[in-house]
Amino acid sequence: MAQETPNTETLEFRTEVQQLLNILAHSLYTEREIFLRELISNASDALHRIQFELLTDRAGVDPDAPLEIRIDWDEDARTLTVTDTGIGMTREELIENLGTIAHSGALAFMQRMAEGQRPADIIGQFGVGFYSVFMVADEVTVTTRAYRPDAEAWRWVSRGDSRFTLAPSDKTSRGTTIELKLKEDAAEFTSRWRLERIVKKHSDFVSFPVYVKDTVANQQTALWRKPLGEVTEEEYADFYRQLSLDPAEPLLHIHVVTDAPVDLRSILYVPRKLDRGVLNMRADYGVKLYSKKVLIQEFSKDLLPEHLRFVEGVVDSEDIPLNISRETVQSNRLMRQIQKVLTGRVLKALRELADERPEEYMGFWNEFGVFFKQGIASQGGENADLLPLLRFQSSKSDGKPASLAEYVGRMAEGQSDIYYILGSDLASVAGSPHLDACRARDLEVFYLADPFDGFMMQGLREFEGKPFRNVDDPSLELPGTPRETPPAEAAITGAELAGLFARCKLVLGDRITEVRESQALVDSPARLVSANAGFDRDLQRVRRLLEQDYKIPPKILELNGRHRLVRNLAGLVAAQPAAAMIDPAIELLFDNLLLVEGLHPNPAGMAPRIQALLEQATK
Repeated sequence: MAQETPNTETLEFRTEVQQLLNILAHSLYTEREIFLRELISNASDALHRIQFELLTDRAGVDPDAPLEIRIDWDEDARTLTVTDTGIGMTREELIENLGTIAHSGALAFMQRMAEGQRPADIIGQFGVGFYSVFMVADEVTVTTRAYRPDAEAWRWVSRGDSRFTLAPSDKTSRGTTIELKLKEDAAEFTSRWRLERIVKKHSDFVSFPVYVKDTVANQQTALWRKPLGEVTEEEYADFYRQLSLDPAEPLLHIHVVTDAPVDLRSILYVPRKLDRGVLNMRADYGVKLYSKKVLIQEFSKDLLPEHLRFVEGVVDSEDIPLNISRETVQSNRLMRQIQKVLTGRVLKALRELADERPEEYMGFWNEFGVFFKQGIASQGGENADLLPLLRFQSSKSDGKPASLAEYVGRMAEGQSDIYYILGSDLASVAGSPHLDACRARDLEVFYLADPFDGFMMQGLREFEGKPFRNVDDPSLELPGTPRETPPAEAAITGAELAGLFARCKLVLGDRITEVRESQALVDSPARLVSANAGFDRDLQRVRRLLEQDYKIPPKILELNGRHRLVRNLAGLVAAQPAAAMIDPAIELLFDNLLLVEGLHPNPAGMAPRIQALLEQATK
């Protein structure tokens, strides 16, 4: 400890404080560099206070001194000094602010720790942040002089143990100087580059200049704190590039300023591309969270739902409930309110984009639509705000994705359901036999060919009171009268059809539960339908991608007795039941249906059957 003078007083911390200091220095903070953020924040508070006092009283010490924070160091002596020209402290204030640790909250903090609560779960006062210096310092000296003309200067010294000393000082200028005698393993904090990086990361928008040696290291002006009408488009674009390292301009910027029900200042950005180049190598997602322009979290996940995790930006609020280390936020009703406000503003901006600039919105949808699909699936039906933003290709959209509202506007007379079909790609979906009955009645069907669509359908139940129905539903009843179809070229007897049904069941075994004649097929020879209708069948494609040992559940095979392939195969079974090509043909028909469904577990296994049929056909 610094050498004591005859007027030095040695005082004891409260009995619980030594243990608390150990917790603060070694368990509370995840990054050692946080100590500098806390010292700069305290200095900024002191400068704000003297700034307010000087508005009405300029009779104090150094009324014309510049309001600033200076960081200096001595690499050889391994010391770091942070000086401000703020309001300073008296002897009594030193004891009150530094000698009791967050005042009477220290004992309550310790009690909660004893009850097993983690430090990150306990809300405390900002005053404890000063003690983060003991993560990096063996000894701390605080020299301060209050702004009042008759105030004396004092020096406070502590090594982070059970006591501290107080002694008069010869400091003549107003403000506070904090000198840290750094630990051996903390020498990195005597590097200009390291200190400038810390200031830039955590304290870039502190209102007063922060000098590292003789260079101002912070911007000071926070764009999100400026009035909306005073920020130019160029400033928005520049700030986005600074945040994201994306060389392109953002698709949208959303500037949010509210005073009620919560104080909130925010600028949020929607990028144009999901992949924004090699420079954007973020290891995590989330907006930057500030409190009074001081960075609290670099990647805050609590302020927007997960399906908006592509959004970049900053959020600043003095009302946000911080934990004792100011590194994380306590989840409560206020946080949910902030998330609701920000989410609403982002989705509103996207809806306006879709209405006013549909081509640009389609570019956005192609990049980020999968996030909304995840949101639909994960919100358990509470997704009305996302539904207007969905876009899917359909049998009537001419290759351009359509909205749910556009689909509803084209619904046929008597139609009460929204029809969709799942598949592995648009080509196979468009040629699916499940569409026969809908085509025959001129009914529109959404094509859902994204692997994630099956998962999305778990949460997409209805739109404007109209339920979604998969066209492979075996109990599906469609409105309207189907178009007339030409009669079959040759009649097929019930016995012949029954014989083909029995042969299919024999060949395919437990891969099917039933073979029956289809009442829905028109142009296709066969289709597979789920034995049990329901949303679980929509997950089959997702499970096939995720599960190594996935097995296709048994299906119902429906055959179209009017189709030439079925009639020919039935006639062959009746006339030549021992023909070598019958069983490979049935297997290949089943393979084709699995391919169209996007469920075939081993397409390469079709090759021997195709070869066998070719050999029979070329005899």
